[in-house]
Amino acid sequence: MAKRQLPDTRPEIYVSTDVETDGPIPGPHSMLSFASVAMLADKTVLGTFSANLETLPGAVGHPVQMKWWETEPEAWAACRRDLQPPEQALVRYVEWVEALPGKPVFVAFPAGFDFTWMFWYMMRFAGRSPFGWAALDIKTLGFSLTGLRYRRTVKAALPQAWIDPLPHTHVALDDALEQGAMFCNMLAALREREAALAAIAPESPESPESPESPESPESSESPEPPESTESTESTESPAGPASPAEPTGTSAPPDDLARQG
Repeated sequence: MAKRQLPDTRPEIYVSTDVETDGPIPGPHSMLSFASVAMLADKTVLGTFSANLETLPGAVGHPVQMKWWETEPEAWAACRRDLQPPEQALVRYVEWVEALPGKPVFVAFPAGFDFTWMFWYMMRFAGRSPFGWAALDIKTLGFSLTGLRYRRTVKAALPQAWIDPLPHTHVALDDALEQGAMFCNMLAALREREAALAAIAPESPESPESPESPESPESSESPEPPESTESTESTESPAGPASPAEPTGTSAPPDDLARQG
């Protein structure tokens, strides 16, 4: 009989992660650089990890992405120095995450992009993911907190109180620190909202259950009522015509906001 696994009671550690790539997907293209910042909810930094990677054999940069890199020469130079083989860097990274003093939670903006790359590289070169299959998406958290349309939930539209004065340079470690601090501010706002709702929630009084009285043998069955001599036709008024269905709303105009990472 298999042993029952004990619940993981370690505190959550939020691993804010940013990647820089030369294309949209791993395999045909390469991850150039990545960085993670391990943080507690109060923004205490427990450690950082960053690495610039050699490109994959046979992979090439996507023309659109390479055109964008031409506009960021300093960030390009920063991610092309001190290159490491991914089979070495990813093993060391996974071991670093596994050694953190808590349960690691992958955090990114948007997680759909960064986690795709990190998961592929971890499974390809380290054979495992310390985060399991899941990632926490800061964009979705912002969507739920602000009520904005999802496609319009970009950093520029978020409350400025959530954004610390940290640089966003497209250098992986800088961006991981910036978005990690923003996530912790959003998490604090969520906890404040939860506490406020809990404070105003009415307490439901417990109504005492009335004791059941034993049934007497005579009253256990109710006598059948005598048949009425009145007309058996229904006294209910006939149903009126069904109300017409409400018209569905027109589709929203296409969202032309560019993705802000």
